[in-house]
Amino acid sequence: MLALRKTRAGTGVSLVSTSFCGPGPGRGEVEVAVQAAGICGSDLHAVAWDPSYGFMEPLLPLTLGHEFAGTVTATGEGVSRVVTGDRVVCSPTLTCGRCEGCRQGRPSACEARQIVGLHRDGGFAERVRVPESVLHRLPAAIGFERAALAEPLSIAVNAVNVAEVAAGDRVLVLGPGPIGLACAFVAQERGAKVLLAGLRDAARLRIAREMGIEAVVDLAERPLDAALQTGFGGRCDRVIEATGVAASVGQGLQALRPEGIFVAAGIHAAPCDLDLSRLVREKKQLRGAHDTTPAAFAEAISLLERRGDALAHLITHTLPLSRGEEAFALARDGAAMKVLLHPEPLGGQTT
Repeated sequence: MLALRKTRAGTGVSLVSTSFCGPGPGRGEVEVAVQAAGICGSDLHAVAWDPSYGFMEPLLPLTLGHEFAGTVTATGEGVSRVVTGDRVVCSPTLTCGRCEGCRQGRPSACEARQIVGLHRDGGFAERVRVPESVLHRLPAAIGFERAALAEPLSIAVNAVNVAEVAAGDRVLVLGPGPIGLACAFVAQERGAKVLLAGLRDAARLRIAREMGIEAVVDLAERPLDAALQTGFGGRCDRVIEATGVAASVGQGLQALRPEGIFVAAGIHAAPCDLDLSRLVREKKQLRGAHDTTPAAFAEAISLLERRGDALAHLITHTLPLSRGEEAFALARDGAAMKVLLHPEPLGGQTT
């Protein structure tokens, strides 16, 4: 079968022909025929071989992809939650069950967590074998393409939860990529007043408007201070940073009112400088949001059921798996939002 694999340390990804080892799924494992799989920022970082992804080196070669949905084709011994023919989506985090966080019932604090597609073979393939624990049955109303949005949407739900966003809050979201746009959407759904900011991001900000985000600004055209004054009458209550650009952290903290909450959700390849004196004196909170939680994933599926038509605007391109390297180039392009891969040559683009 075809698979997009990270075959060596360094930049790049390879389309290869591979096969499963062994006669079938192992104990507790499920085999899934992948129907749709999204390219994530983490996949781009792995392909670029950013410094924080060196942990993958001893695990290579490895098939990438953790935002996928498909159909169960086989189950191993001990599997009880899904059966052959079930439509499923992957929530890719595997916890160890032994560390302090796991023992205290805080799986998001697991110190030895692993991610499907980064620590073990993922969904950029015609078929994948994963532990039963990462799979969730899909409601009939959610198609496979929209289901592939569940994992990144759950990341956004978790970031909004970490920010403690409530109705009436003034929320600045920095970065109109898939996670940032989803954060803006979730916060607005909760009744917050949202401003989504980008930099030379006209195409992505247009998608945000199509999704119903009420206020957007391109910082290449208008200063953030002026946009905040127009939208909020001053500084904001919450900032969610989803750029991965270190300078955005300082910019966002300046935009935050005293005692406000700043959530960093972007993956940063470089350290950043902070004005800690101002942070302390204004009693601001700086928090990190990464991964998701079972409750956030369940909320993401519910959102896809209720608001799937709006969220479908996130999908800008669909390509067959055989054009995977081209798909990665598109995903790096600032005009693309979410790029999906199919195992069969469905090809083309959706806009």
